[in-house]
Amino acid sequence: MSVNDYIYTAQLSLFGDQEVCGFGCKEFYIKEIDRNLANKTIIKNHYSHKFYNASYIHLGVFISGEFLGVLQYGYAMNPASGDSIVPGSGLKGYLELNRMWLDDKAPRNSESRAISMTIKFIKRKYPLVRWIQSFADERCNCFGIVYQACSFGFYGEHTATFWTLEGQVYHNSLMTRNPKLSKSAKFLQENKEKATSEVLRQFRYIKFFDKKAKAMCKLKEKPYLKYYKGE
Repeated sequence: MSVNDYIYTAQLSLFGDQEVCGFGCKEFYIKEIDRNLANKTIIKNHYSHKFYNASYIHLGVFISGEFLGVLQYGYAMNPASGDSIVPGSGLKGYLELNRMWLDDKAPRNSESRAISMTIKFIKRKYPLVRWIQSFADERCNCFGIVYQACSFGFYGEHTATFWTLEGQVYHNSLMTRNPKLSKSAKFLQENKEKATSEVLRQFRYIKFFDKKAKAMCKLKEKPYLKYYKGE
């Protein structure tokens, strides 16, 4: 049985050390990939068919030598909102899991395994990050069970409106965004009559890396949801 470990670049950094670029074992590992490859993969396979511009960590999932998934981390939709959850987070103190996709060929529980590996990678390469946030919604059916498996805390839910236009999914916030500053906002606003909307429940999950950050959190942790669609 292979043992999980950090993966390093072959090239030395400016400080003379190899940089961490991934984590895992020969049979299953995550590793940094080119931004364009990550975005193209998300556009093709993710249910939104859109990548998020504010993602800056792009990790591929490799299983038995095959590229079978992508996880992208970065800022929240409102980058400064981290401070409203954990004061003092700033822009470097937190991350949001913006996009995740794994091929159906991946073995059972691969999503939680990949997330756990990306957390180990982030802790090593981005030591200023104190917590990670992600959202699950009703399109995922299980309401965040993959995050529960990774010991994320559940911090409540809210509803949000999503628009589907020409096969792509857009958040309702684009309806009020300045179209001169966002091509997506301009496209959605100009073609609203062609789009369909739906209101979905979204479930917030947070993984804290240190106890102090968790103690400062302004949100209240709640018991996991136990009932899922289809049961």
